[in-house]
Amino acid sequence: MKKITYLIIALFSIVGYSQTGSISGKITDKEFNNEPLAFANILIAGTSTGTTSDFEGSYSFTDLEAGSYTIEFSFVGYQTQRLPVTVTSGQTTTLDVVMAASAAALDEVVLETVTTKRESETALLLEQKKAVEIKQSIGAEELSRKGVSDAAGAVAKISGVSKQEGSSNVYVRGLGDRYLNTTMNGLSLPSNDVNKKNIDLNLFSSDVIQNVSISKAYAAQFYGDFSAGNVDITSKEHKGGTFIDAFSGTGFNTNAIDKSFIRNEGTGYFGYYGRYEHNPFAVILSHGVDPETVATPINVSYGATGGSSFNFENGSRLSFFLTGGFENNYEYRLGKNVDFTTVEKKAFDVSEEYEYSTTTTAMANVNYKLNSDNAISFNSVFINSSSDEVGYYGIDGQGRNRDAIIETDKGFYQQNRQFDQTRMFVNQLLGNHKSGKLELDWGFGYNKVFADQPDRKRFSVENYQFALDNNPNTNPTFYSNVVFDNQRYFQKIEDDEYNGRINLTYKANENLKLNFGYNGRHKTRQFNNIRYGYDIVDSGYQIADVNNFDSVFNLENLNLNDESNGIYEIKVLKPYPTLSNTNRPGLFENTYQGKLNIYAGYIDAEIKAGDKWLFVPGVRVESFEQNISYDVINLGNSGIDTKSSNETFILPSLNIKYALNEDQNLRFSASKTVSTPEFKEIAPFVYEDVSTRIGGNPDVLGYSDILNIDLKYEWFFTRSEIFSVGAFTKQIDNPINLVVVGDATGTQRYVRTGDQATIYGFEVELRKNILVDENDNTNLSFGVNATYMNTKQDLYENIDGTFDLAFNRNEDNLQGASPLLLNADISYSPTFKNYKPVANLVFSYFSDRIDALGSGDLGNIVEKSVPTLDFIWKNSINDNFEINFSAKNLLNPTIQYVREDQNQGDILVVSANGKGVTDYKRGLNLGLQLKYKF
Repeated sequence: MKKITYLIIALFSIVGYSQTGSISGKITDKEFNNEPLAFANILIAGTSTGTTSDFEGSYSFTDLEAGSYTIEFSFVGYQTQRLPVTVTSGQTTTLDVVMAASAAALDEVVLETVTTKRESETALLLEQKKAVEIKQSIGAEELSRKGVSDAAGAVAKISGVSKQEGSSNVYVRGLGDRYLNTTMNGLSLPSNDVNKKNIDLNLFSSDVIQNVSISKAYAAQFYGDFSAGNVDITSKEHKGGTFIDAFSGTGFNTNAIDKSFIRNEGTGYFGYYGRYEHNPFAVILSHGVDPETVATPINVSYGATGGSSFNFENGSRLSFFLTGGFENNYEYRLGKNVDFTTVEKKAFDVSEEYEYSTTTTAMANVNYKLNSDNAISFNSVFINSSSDEVGYYGIDGQGRNRDAIIETDKGFYQQNRQFDQTRMFVNQLLGNHKSGKLELDWGFGYNKVFADQPDRKRFSVENYQFALDNNPNTNPTFYSNVVFDNQRYFQKIEDDEYNGRINLTYKANENLKLNFGYNGRHKTRQFNNIRYGYDIVDSGYQIADVNNFDSVFNLENLNLNDESNGIYEIKVLKPYPTLSNTNRPGLFENTYQGKLNIYAGYIDAEIKAGDKWLFVPGVRVESFEQNISYDVINLGNSGIDTKSSNETFILPSLNIKYALNEDQNLRFSASKTVSTPEFKEIAPFVYEDVSTRIGGNPDVLGYSDILNIDLKYEWFFTRSEIFSVGAFTKQIDNPINLVVVGDATGTQRYVRTGDQATIYGFEVELRKNILVDENDNTNLSFGVNATYMNTKQDLYENIDGTFDLAFNRNEDNLQGASPLLLNADISYSPTFKNYKPVANLVFSYFSDRIDALGSGDLGNIVEKSVPTLDFIWKNSINDNFEINFSAKNLLNPTIQYVREDQNQGDILVVSANGKGVTDYKRGLNLGLQLKYKF
């Protein structure tokens, strides 16, 4: 009887089941190359039954009675579609939908949604979830909310990333500039600094950034020189109707606001210098040396953004996006300037620096979408960045110099006045084409960089205490041990780079996709510098006014012959063959020319095994050619040489993603990569700052093999929330470190310091909503990410080469590695009718790290830990108007570099990677911005 009962129940169950069916499908975005459209609304017309698409654009309805239905698909800014569908008993009906922007997108509010959708935090979390490699991104929406003004600040909010305070250096997982790559839209970017491999991310303002991503795990499409990661800046583009935004802001630095500010002579308010076409010697004869007083040091910023689209009858669309802006910043630093090796060489206990910096940015983007399968875009970016700095060292009259002529224990004083300008042009042509199972993605770029340091002026004075005693009978004198103790210096860098990439994707079926690609770079660099020294021939000359050197260094006081009784002569190190080295123009003092060629092909496969597994094996074959020719003064007869390296790398990689469920991923990555030296690491030219010297080393030519392994767990528990934890390890053969060579000069050079370095680390990230409103909009949320690392490297006992050195220990930590990195923020965003404020507290911290290794008996130079806290308050008064306030660097920590010394403990010193002072506070930066959307 029981068997019969069970049979009857089963039959009824089957009948009941056969009377219902399901609807499922995928929603894609026509405006973004048919990518999945997340969070679209799907409603069964005439009912209250609805759902939203997930990260993959997928949706489903189950247990629907058989029959006919109308399904409504909607998304803000997109055309609403109502489609009929028939549900069959016991079957799943598939209904896929491609959604396109609505003509109503001409409305400004809708337009903003269409334009910025791919800048939102939820969209970037979707991208992170889908990515085949370990990748994190921060978009324009989050940058704006956190008050981040540039790409450097953006990447510093990502787990495992920190920025060096007072410089442009970015560290990813404890590895610095030489271990990173920077690209824009997948195409390589040049460096703007002879001492850097990567471009200064401060130059990319948030106005030109759609998002910034860091890929920490290697994949075959990246260049083989991949260690810490690849930073990619995606430029903004527009695909909606017409719009114009404008903003204006002001603010001040609490250290600078009450100072009588100064700038260098010959430099402009907008950060330009107009004398590049003139011979440096002519500039010296024609222009003075004293800085100029400027108006009240109040920061300003202003700019505008606009875009428009034109739809044609054939279905194609032409879109334009333009943005331009200018901002400046005044900063005053009061601290110490100390040069200490095993003994104190030079020390200024009280020093000050005035710095005026500017950034001008302009970008144009033109996008032509022929149809849903073909699009071409052109992107052009211009950036002008400048730093105008005037430094006074030893202003208390107690400066010390062990090489001083008159008095070694007091009275030594120096002035340094320099202007740095970078003009960068980036031009890119990009395309995407689809046909059936094939997709072609390509890009070509040309970059041009002019990085100049024109007319740096440096003066050295003894008995400066007499300038402070108000006694006209006692005066300072010029320190003139060598003719270049008082000098003018000119430096030029010019880079040209052509680069390209092409990737052909073949989607064989739902479970197999193949990528075939090629990318390459051709880069050249021209570098030169020249110094002219003021040789003080009147050794008894007394300086009546240390703030009026124009009264000294003018044509009337130039000693043209033995009978003129002048005060000084102008000397050059390398005269023209037919000319004297006195009071005549000369040849470049140091030059080098670099050439880099990289050509590579790769293949990888995206293999799905069931619904859970994704395997991405890949291999890259890369031809690497590097050539550098140099003519430098500091190596004597060995200073003229050419170095070359030609290598072929075979670089395998494997990325695995296991979907634990729809919201959770487990990732594994393993790869072999390389690390190659930069031009500036090879060329033995030495740059001399007030108290630091840094130069290259031809012995580092070659490459390092690197083994990378990553494991990561991700949980996307809502569309805007994530928890992740990861572990990583790296092994670097023959690593390069910046080392203070134990000689009389204390010059820092790049050196291959040992056989191997190892890195172990853990990362954790959490983004969580605390309060949400009835529409699931977040009112209160927080985010935190932290990284702990342990590094160790072997050190050779002795290194014999161009520069001989030895270590008194056999191991140490890796340069630039902080054991602990921490970023956190909390955001409060309630809504009061038309008033929508957003308040943010943003915190970051890095622990002590080695800035440069010490050799011989020298201890390491260590950058001390720095915590940073910013407050940003955005106020949307209505849909068109914003008033925003920011207070940055609220903790105002002391910035310090120290030399570790076994006998005397930590001794404050300056760093070649930092500013000209140490033991200083940056002050608070307070700002107010008005923004209007037309």
